[in-house]
Amino acid sequence: MTDYFSIYSLILNASIVVQLVIGILLLASIGSWVIIVEKWIVTNNALKEFFLFEQFFWSGESLNDIYDDLKAKEDLVGIESIFYEIYEDSIAQDSQELQKDDLTARFKRVSKVSLMRQEDLLESRISFLSTVASASPYIGLFGTVWGIMNSFRGLAQTSQATLSVVAPGISEALIATALGLFAAIPALIAYNFYVKRINTILNRYESFIEEFQNLLAR
Repeated sequence: MTDYFSIYSLILNASIVVQLVIGILLLASIGSWVIIVEKWIVTNNALKEFFLFEQFFWSGESLNDIYDDLKAKEDLVGIESIFYEIYEDSIAQDSQELQKDDLTARFKRVSKVSLMRQEDLLESRISFLSTVASASPYIGLFGTVWGIMNSFRGLAQTSQATLSVVAPGISEALIATALGLFAAIPALIAYNFYVKRINTILNRYESFIEEFQNLLAR
Protein backbone atom coordinates (compact mmCIF):
# COMPACT_ATOMS: atom_id res chain seq x y z
CA MET A 1 0.00 0.00 0.00
CA THR A 2 2.86 2.35 0.86
CA ASP A 3 4.53 1.60 -2.47
CA TYR A 4 1.29 2.41 -4.28
CA PHE A 5 0.95 5.80 -2.58
CA SER A 6 4.63 6.59 -3.14
CA ILE A 7 4.27 5.94 -6.88
CA TYR A 8 1.03 7.94 -6.92
CA SER A 9 2.70 10.85 -5.13
CA LEU A 10 5.65 10.73 -7.52
CA ILE A 11 3.27 11.07 -10.47
CA LEU A 12 1.40 13.93 -8.81
CA ASN A 13 4.64 15.75 -8.05
CA ALA A 14 6.16 15.10 -11.47
CA SER A 15 6.61 17.87 -14.01
CA ILE A 16 3.81 18.66 -16.44
CA VAL A 17 5.72 17.09 -19.32
CA VAL A 18 6.25 13.80 -17.47
CA GLN A 19 2.61 13.76 -16.35
CA LEU A 20 1.55 14.30 -19.95
CA VAL A 21 3.78 11.42 -21.10
CA ILE A 22 2.35 9.16 -18.40
CA GLY A 23 -1.20 10.14 -19.40
CA ILE A 24 -0.54 9.38 -23.06
CA LEU A 25 0.95 5.98 -22.20
CA LEU A 26 -1.96 5.09 -19.93
CA LEU A 27 -4.46 6.00 -22.67
CA ALA A 28 -2.45 4.01 -25.22
CA SER A 29 -2.40 0.99 -22.90
CA ILE A 30 -6.16 1.19 -22.24
CA GLY A 31 -6.86 1.56 -25.97
CA SER A 32 -4.65 -1.43 -26.72
CA TRP A 33 -6.44 -3.65 -24.23
CA VAL A 34 -9.82 -2.62 -25.60
CA ILE A 35 -8.70 -3.70 -29.09
CA ILE A 36 -7.07 -6.88 -27.73
CA VAL A 37 -10.33 -7.98 -26.11
CA GLU A 38 -12.38 -6.91 -29.13
CA LYS A 39 -10.20 -8.84 -31.58
CA TRP A 40 -10.27 -11.90 -29.34
CA ILE A 41 -14.06 -11.92 -29.54
CA VAL A 42 -14.16 -11.14 -33.27
CA THR A 43 -11.60 -13.78 -34.31
CA ASN A 44 -13.10 -16.41 -32.02
CA ASN A 45 -16.55 -15.79 -33.50
CA ALA A 46 -15.13 -15.86 -37.04
CA LEU A 47 -13.49 -19.26 -36.51
CA LYS A 48 -16.53 -20.68 -34.73
CA GLU A 49 -18.90 -19.48 -37.46
CA PHE A 50 -16.59 -20.84 -40.15
CA PHE A 51 -16.56 -24.37 -38.73
CA LEU A 52 -20.34 -24.32 -38.17
CA PHE A 53 -21.06 -23.06 -41.68
CA GLU A 54 -18.60 -25.48 -43.25
CA GLN A 55 -20.42 -28.37 -41.59
CA PHE A 56 -23.76 -26.98 -42.78
CA PHE A 57 -22.42 -26.43 -46.30
CA TRP A 58 -21.25 -30.04 -46.67
CA SER A 59 -24.27 -31.52 -44.88
CA GLY A 60 -26.09 -32.23 -48.14
CA GLU A 61 -28.31 -29.15 -48.19
CA SER A 62 -28.82 -27.59 -51.61
CA LEU A 63 -27.19 -24.24 -52.37
CA ASN A 64 -30.64 -22.69 -52.72
CA ASP A 65 -31.63 -23.90 -49.25
CA ILE A 66 -28.42 -22.54 -47.74
CA TYR A 67 -28.97 -19.23 -49.52
CA ASP A 68 -32.59 -19.01 -48.31
CA ASP A 69 -31.52 -19.84 -44.77
CA LEU A 70 -28.92 -17.06 -44.78
CA LYS A 71 -31.35 -14.65 -46.44
CA ALA A 72 -33.57 -14.85 -43.37
CA LYS A 73 -30.70 -13.76 -41.10
CA GLU A 74 -29.54 -10.22 -40.40
CA ASP A 75 -26.04 -8.76 -40.24
CA LEU A 76 -24.18 -11.59 -41.94
CA VAL A 77 -20.44 -11.59 -41.34
CA GLY A 78 -17.50 -13.84 -42.08
CA ILE A 79 -17.92 -16.91 -44.24
CA GLU A 80 -21.72 -16.63 -44.27
CA SER A 81 -21.46 -13.15 -45.77
CA ILE A 82 -18.95 -14.37 -48.36
CA PHE A 83 -21.18 -17.25 -49.47
CA TYR A 84 -24.30 -15.07 -49.54
CA GLU A 85 -22.70 -12.31 -51.62
CA ILE A 86 -21.16 -14.76 -54.06
CA TYR A 87 -24.36 -16.73 -54.51
CA GLU A 88 -26.59 -13.69 -54.80
CA ASP A 89 -24.42 -11.71 -57.21
CA SER A 90 -22.94 -14.44 -59.41
CA ILE A 91 -25.32 -17.39 -59.28
CA ALA A 92 -28.84 -16.55 -58.16
CA GLN A 93 -29.35 -13.66 -60.57
CA ASP A 94 -29.74 -14.53 -64.24
CA SER A 95 -27.55 -17.61 -63.95
CA GLN A 96 -29.32 -19.25 -66.88
CA GLU A 97 -28.38 -16.42 -69.22
CA LEU A 98 -24.69 -16.46 -68.36
CA GLN A 99 -22.08 -18.46 -70.22
CA LYS A 100 -19.79 -20.61 -68.09
CA ASP A 101 -16.83 -18.27 -68.64
CA ASP A 102 -18.94 -15.25 -67.69
CA LEU A 103 -20.17 -17.01 -64.55
CA THR A 104 -16.61 -17.91 -63.57
CA ALA A 105 -15.43 -14.34 -64.12
CA ARG A 106 -18.28 -12.92 -62.07
CA PHE A 107 -17.65 -15.51 -59.32
CA LYS A 108 -13.99 -14.51 -59.07
CA ARG A 109 -14.79 -10.80 -59.09
CA VAL A 110 -17.48 -11.01 -56.42
CA SER A 111 -15.49 -13.40 -54.22
CA LYS A 112 -12.45 -11.12 -54.36
CA VAL A 113 -14.47 -8.08 -53.28
CA SER A 114 -16.26 -10.01 -50.55
CA LEU A 115 -13.00 -11.45 -49.22
CA MET A 116 -11.40 -8.01 -49.15
CA ARG A 117 -14.40 -6.66 -47.23
CA GLN A 118 -14.02 -9.35 -44.56
CA GLU A 119 -10.27 -8.74 -44.44
CA ASP A 120 -10.89 -5.05 -43.74
CA LEU A 121 -13.31 -5.94 -40.94
CA LEU A 122 -10.87 -8.38 -39.31
CA GLU A 123 -7.90 -6.04 -39.59
CA SER A 124 -9.70 -2.86 -38.53
CA ARG A 125 -7.85 -0.95 -35.77
CA ILE A 126 -5.20 -3.65 -35.45
CA SER A 127 -2.60 -1.20 -36.78
CA PHE A 128 -3.13 0.75 -33.54
CA LEU A 129 -1.47 -2.14 -31.68
CA SER A 130 1.55 -1.91 -33.94
CA THR A 131 1.75 1.85 -33.41
CA VAL A 132 1.57 1.49 -29.62
CA ALA A 133 4.15 -1.30 -29.64
CA SER A 134 6.64 0.74 -31.65
CA ALA A 135 6.03 4.23 -30.25
CA SER A 136 5.40 3.66 -26.52
CA PRO A 137 9.02 2.84 -25.54
CA TYR A 138 10.21 6.04 -27.23
CA ILE A 139 7.49 8.12 -25.58
CA GLY A 140 8.47 6.60 -22.23
CA LEU A 141 12.13 7.26 -22.98
CA PHE A 142 11.33 10.89 -23.72
CA GLY A 143 9.63 11.19 -20.32
CA THR A 144 12.62 9.53 -18.67
CA VAL A 145 15.12 11.90 -20.29
CA TRP A 146 13.01 14.89 -19.38
CA GLY A 147 12.71 13.74 -15.76
CA ILE A 148 16.44 13.14 -15.45
CA MET A 149 17.13 16.59 -16.92
CA ASN A 150 14.90 18.13 -14.26
CA SER A 151 16.70 16.13 -11.59
CA PHE A 152 20.09 17.44 -12.64
CA ARG A 153 18.69 20.95 -12.93
CA GLY A 154 17.47 20.69 -9.33
CA LEU A 155 20.82 19.22 -8.29
CA ALA A 156 22.62 22.25 -9.68
CA GLN A 157 20.53 24.54 -7.50
CA THR A 158 21.42 22.81 -4.21
CA SER A 159 24.56 23.10 -2.15
CA GLN A 160 24.68 19.39 -1.31
CA ALA A 161 24.56 16.66 -3.95
CA THR A 162 22.83 13.89 -2.06
CA LEU A 163 20.76 10.95 -3.25
CA SER A 164 17.66 12.33 -1.56
CA VAL A 165 17.80 15.34 -3.84
CA VAL A 166 17.89 13.49 -7.16
CA ALA A 167 16.06 10.30 -6.22
CA PRO A 168 12.48 11.62 -6.64
CA GLY A 169 13.19 13.05 -10.09
CA ILE A 170 14.91 9.89 -11.28
CA SER A 171 12.10 7.77 -9.86
CA GLU A 172 9.42 9.71 -11.73
CA ALA A 173 11.53 9.47 -14.87
CA LEU A 174 11.81 5.69 -14.57
CA ILE A 175 8.03 5.41 -14.11
CA ALA A 176 7.67 6.79 -17.64
CA THR A 177 10.00 4.11 -18.98
CA ALA A 178 8.14 1.37 -17.10
CA LEU A 179 4.77 2.56 -18.42
CA GLY A 180 6.19 2.71 -21.94
CA LEU A 181 7.17 -0.95 -21.71
CA PHE A 182 3.88 -1.82 -19.97
CA ALA A 183 2.00 -0.39 -22.96
CA ALA A 184 4.33 -1.72 -25.66
CA ILE A 185 4.87 -5.35 -24.67
CA PRO A 186 1.23 -6.53 -24.60
CA ALA A 187 0.51 -4.55 -27.78
CA LEU A 188 3.44 -6.19 -29.60
CA ILE A 189 2.51 -9.71 -28.48
CA ALA A 190 -1.16 -9.16 -29.35
CA TYR A 191 -0.33 -7.65 -32.75
CA ASN A 192 1.81 -10.60 -33.81
CA PHE A 193 -0.76 -13.06 -32.46
CA TYR A 194 -3.70 -11.47 -34.26
CA VAL A 195 -1.85 -10.99 -37.54
CA LYS A 196 -1.15 -14.73 -37.59
CA ARG A 197 -4.70 -15.59 -36.50
CA ILE A 198 -6.32 -13.30 -39.08
CA ASN A 199 -4.13 -14.79 -41.82
CA THR A 200 -5.29 -18.25 -40.73
CA ILE A 201 -8.93 -17.16 -40.98
CA LEU A 202 -8.43 -15.56 -44.39
CA ASN A 203 -6.65 -18.67 -45.66
CA ARG A 204 -9.65 -20.75 -44.58
CA TYR A 205 -11.95 -18.35 -46.38
CA GLU A 206 -9.86 -18.61 -49.56
CA SER A 207 -9.85 -22.41 -49.35
CA PHE A 208 -13.63 -22.43 -48.99
CA ILE A 209 -14.05 -20.11 -51.98
CA GLU A 210 -11.84 -22.39 -54.07
CA GLU A 211 -13.82 -25.46 -53.01
CA PHE A 212 -17.06 -23.62 -53.72
CA GLN A 213 -15.88 -22.72 -57.21
CA ASN A 214 -14.77 -26.29 -57.89
CA LEU A 215 -18.18 -27.53 -56.76
CA LEU A 216 -19.94 -25.23 -59.19
CA ALA A 217 -17.64 -26.25 -62.03
CA ARG A 218 -18.66 -29.92 -61.81
